[in-house]
Amino acid sequence: SLHMETDLRNDLYAHLQSLQVSFHDNWQSGQLLSRAIADIGTVRRFVSFGLIWFIQIIVTFVVVLVLMAQLDWQLGLVVVLCMIPIAIASHIFQDKYRVIARRLQDLTGDMTTVIEEMATGVRIIKAFGRMPLMQRRFEEQARTIRETSLQGITARAELWSEINFLPNLSLLAVLLLGGLNVIEGRLTIGGLVAFMSYVFMLTWPMDALGWVLSMSEECKTASERLNEVFDSRPEIADRPQARPLEHSRGRLEFRDVGFRYPNSNDWILRGLNLVVEPHETVGLVGRTGSGKTSLAYLAPRLYDVSEGAVLLDGIDVREITLRSLRSHIGFAFEDPILFSASVHENLVMGRPIVSDEELKRAIEMAQAGFVWDLPWGLETRVGEQGYTLSGGQRQRLALARAVLGSPPVLVLDDPLSSVDVHTESVIEEALSRVLEGVTGLLVVHRPSTLALADRVVLLDEGRVAASGTHAELMRTNALYRALLSQEYEEALA
Repeated sequence: SLHMETDLRNDLYAHLQSLQVSFHDNWQSGQLLSRAIADIGTVRRFVSFGLIWFIQIIVTFVVVLVLMAQLDWQLGLVVVLCMIPIAIASHIFQDKYRVIARRLQDLTGDMTTVIEEMATGVRIIKAFGRMPLMQRRFEEQARTIRETSLQGITARAELWSEINFLPNLSLLAVLLLGGLNVIEGRLTIGGLVAFMSYVFMLTWPMDALGWVLSMSEECKTASERLNEVFDSRPEIADRPQARPLEHSRGRLEFRDVGFRYPNSNDWILRGLNLVVEPHETVGLVGRTGSGKTSLAYLAPRLYDVSEGAVLLDGIDVREITLRSLRSHIGFAFEDPILFSASVHENLVMGRPIVSDEELKRAIEMAQAGFVWDLPWGLETRVGEQGYTLSGGQRQRLALARAVLGSPPVLVLDDPLSSVDVHTESVIEEALSRVLEGVTGLLVVHRPSTLALADRVVLLDEGRVAASGTHAELMRTNALYRALLSQEYEEALA
């Protein structure tokens, strides 16, 4: 059962990684954690204990009833009739307890979410003095779980009382009817004693039945919760005819692209056409909500287009295997994501072969030389979310990770958002050299970043409103001038 638990947990983790970003957008992390830990543990406990006990109970019932029938079929029939109320009570209990078990497991997932949010947002909670608020939220969750658990305990107690009463009733009936049979000479005293010993043999299975039924319902609801994840099929996956891309020139094209997020009727992008030539850096500018970041997500297929196509070197990205596509596209998010691992592990991210020279080059390009001054250099662990580093340091590590391996296409979502003025100028100088040899798609939230772009594309209401150099757009486009003015500085934040 431990092997089964490990295999099931590995399968769940692999499946979660294969699911599209939109799935994780719509699921609470605590619900996924409770499924991966608590629910799989519930299934394992039933398989290792409950299932074995259930088989023992069935075998014991069958063997004892056969022996009873051989000894006195009439008394055996009495015992079977006394079991009918037990079967009815068990069925009612299962229907009732199934609802309680499912609610308790869902509430456990909600509590896990509250704890996870507290752990990741502890700085905000303390900064705004919201500890009492979070404590009240947690206590409310704990109180609800306690009340639901008490409902389950009450349901089990009711079943156990019925199960313990009915065998005594059957024992009394056997004693009365068996006594009459002894008096009438149809049964010997030894036969009656033997038959009553068979009835006593059913006492333990009866006592264990309530526990096994409650465990089976918990296992059933846990399995249903796990299947809710396993039944979610990856919407972004390799097509049957997809093939790896051996080499890429880096020509990126968005052809008649329309995009809306899953379960939404609002179009983020519609009828968008854009070509980024090899070795060209294009900056995307627009109001908040104009679709800049959404457009960047389409290149590595973090999301798929709703209409049109995204092409890399003239090939629809959906016709390229995901592993190959993403090996040709480097990505740095506005909010840098680091894992609770060493600097080296965060940089290589499981790449099979990374030479020391490639690693040093990426660190140098991202101006992340501070890693050599850390206590254990590249082997220094950065803590959860990389919070042992400053915001600028996290951003530079994320940038180094993006350029590692020299991908022909770089998609950068404002990589300068968390750096100081001095670091910004240093990174801009480094990036200007790096972007000379690659195709760059740069989401611009601050005017200073435009210096990195060969061409600027203005997005408005999900379409390309204008395209040209910074000087051309400043001269010819009023919206562009407004976006870069002090009055509209917040629109670029």
